[in-house]
Amino acid sequence: MQYQKIFLLIAGAFGLACTPVCATSPATSPSPKSTRSAPASLPPARIRQTIADYKRWLNRIAERDAVAGLVTAVVIDDKVVYEGTVGYADAATRQPVTADTVFRLASLSKAFATAITGLLVDDGKLSWDTKLVDVLPYFKLKDMQAADQATVADILGQKLGLPRNTYDNMLEGDIPYEELVRKLDEVDMTCGVGQCYGYQNVAFGMIGDVVLARTGDFFYHQVDKRIFYPLGMTTASYGRAALESSKSWAHPHHASRHGWVPFEPNETYYRVAPAAGVNASLHDMEKWLIAQMGGRPDVLPTALLDVLHTPGVATPSELHATPWRRARLTEAHYALGWRVYRYGGETLIYHAGAVAGYRTMIGFFPKYHAGVVTLWNSTGPTLGGLMPMVLDDLLGLPHVDWAGIEGNARAPAETPRKRHRRHRSTRHH
Repeated sequence: MQYQKIFLLIAGAFGLACTPVCATSPATSPSPKSTRSAPASLPPARIRQTIADYKRWLNRIAERDAVAGLVTAVVIDDKVVYEGTVGYADAATRQPVTADTVFRLASLSKAFATAITGLLVDDGKLSWDTKLVDVLPYFKLKDMQAADQATVADILGQKLGLPRNTYDNMLEGDIPYEELVRKLDEVDMTCGVGQCYGYQNVAFGMIGDVVLARTGDFFYHQVDKRIFYPLGMTTASYGRAALESSKSWAHPHHASRHGWVPFEPNETYYRVAPAAGVNASLHDMEKWLIAQMGGRPDVLPTALLDVLHTPGVATPSELHATPWRRARLTEAHYALGWRVYRYGGETLIYHAGAVAGYRTMIGFFPKYHAGVVTLWNSTGPTLGGLMPMVLDDLLGLPHVDWAGIEGNARAPAETPRKRHRRHRSTRHH
């Protein structure tokens, strides 16, 4: 596979002199409060009804031209029970999307970072409690006493104590990641390390430096060898060059009065590859979803999944962020690269992502081994409510048109905004 060589200069730039023979901390793990309740099966008739409803909603989306291109799948008991596609990989050339079309995953990338970290913890290369100051010579916070206590689990669990989305605006302004992580000590902290939630992209990217320091290998090589290859994710990759060299790849689009208009992919969040650097197709993501639901213990052991999915820091703002969250969620936490919700009385493992011209969502109910993944390549908030409609159907909850697709009006074109404002859409996922 092809990769952006994102980390080639890290060792020299940061003085990461550690080699694979460096001493490691004990391979300790957070004590997981397993999200796995007693397994149960969804009624077959309800599954059939969900699929029929989903087909109807996707047809409505196509009729309304509400998306440039969209791919989605429903996976139950390690089987793909429904696969749907709408629209185009490139609206200008009318190339249709398929289940093999490669999309940017945006913040869905974070779960790959936490998974590879967990595998390295199992190998004894590091631990969740490994102190960042012991691995990264450049790492500092304004409160150095707090910095001395910051761990790998703190950056992956979004509880480093920094304000939400620290330095994302500067990353979007083309300031290099390598410079920004050296400036974390200039930022006023919102709480002590480990004490509150603050979603990060730049700081999250430090796990790539940790992996390099503790293995002597680049982060994305490790993901390729330990996750992409054994799961058969044959089109998965990191970086813009790899995206654009794919046989079929989804171009980002914005709305205009004349329809969907493709534009060039933005480089910004590829610079923080662990946070937002993965590209993958729907077929790839079906395999990833099966693995996350426990269907590939040879690649992702059940004990590791329990750690990754353990509710961590509370995220109360999530309870009010959208209409479907206000109606359906009673609890919200961040785990390790995943959100854990109490959705309609059931545990939902979930994450969403957004970069300029792309939106992504993935979620599953561990109790039922049932999940959904949706990827699309255009801007606008309309389809963010689509997955909750499917989740509601699976649980037999009352129907609500969260996506606003069942009225007669055509989906309105997005109001044009300055390009740099589009890039900030990652901040809320």
